[in-house]
Amino acid sequence: MVSAVLTGCTFPSAGADPGPTAPTSSASPGTGNAIAAALRQVRVLGERPEVRGYRRDQFGRAWSDDHSGLGGHNGCDTRNDVLAAQLQAPEYRGKSRCVVIAGTLLTDPYTGKRLEFRKAKASEIQIDHIYPLSRAWDMGASRWPQQRRVDFANDEAMNLIAVDGPANASKGDSGPGEWLPINRNYRCTYALRYLQVAHKWSLPITTADRNSVQAITRLCP
Repeated sequence: MVSAVLTGCTFPSAGADPGPTAPTSSASPGTGNAIAAALRQVRVLGERPEVRGYRRDQFGRAWSDDHSGLGGHNGCDTRNDVLAAQLQAPEYRGKSRCVVIAGTLLTDPYTGKRLEFRKAKASEIQIDHIYPLSRAWDMGASRWPQQRRVDFANDEAMNLIAVDGPANASKGDSGPGEWLPINRNYRCTYALRYLQVAHKWSLPITTADRNSVQAITRLCP
């Protein structure tokens, strides 16, 4: 794997940073070129508009199985689908083929830590929308039909990842212009996936997002 050493750089709005010493990027070779290409495919707004009326249920019941994407209509809710796919050695409740009660997140994308999932403390590992729902609402999803919003909220293939709960809370509904993972190894991948989701769903990004992503691109393999 080709790697790039991230040195001598300041990342915008990255939250708590582990310090000036930057680790080697684990992004795949060609990620930098892929980010640059993805940037050319998305529309850029000066800033995020404020659109009234957002509620979580406008994107359907949380983790609905009633969607047209990966895992849709398979009898399991989206949260458990993601846990089953992204945890190592998932364990299930009784004879259930859906309800994940334990497993290991070998490397949390946002912190780089190894995390153990237990159903009794489920909030310690959360499922994050890389492009957040309320952000999508403001950037155009408020005009979508209901089913398109449901499909977006349950986009297992592109927009959903299992991550550290506190890190997810710190991200909130931010984009890369306001927040970046403290795990620098994941920043290139995070930036690329954010742009890919934006392109897939015809959502714009902000100027701050673009500037942050461009800074990251120069450091990706």
